[in-house]
Amino acid sequence: MERTGRLILAVTMTSIMVFMVTLVATWLNLGPRADFLLQWVKAYLVAWPIAAGTAYVVMPPARRLTDRIVAFIERKP
Repeated sequence: MERTGRLILAVTMTSIMVFMVTLVATWLNLGPRADFLLQWVKAYLVAWPIAAGTAYVVMPPARRLTDRIVAFIERKP
């Protein structure tokens, strides 16, 4: 996958995942509060760039490992 495609995939995939994870984690930690939305947005804005950068770096080796695992599984009778 070219660099641009890898970057777009990392940005979109992690945005959706971090959206849900921070929403649930913030809800579990704080519950229904007047400032819930503000606290959740702060958590999202901190977590998302970290997740996107990590995904961009980790994606190529993860893809190679996945290919190896699938090839191993498919060789089994």
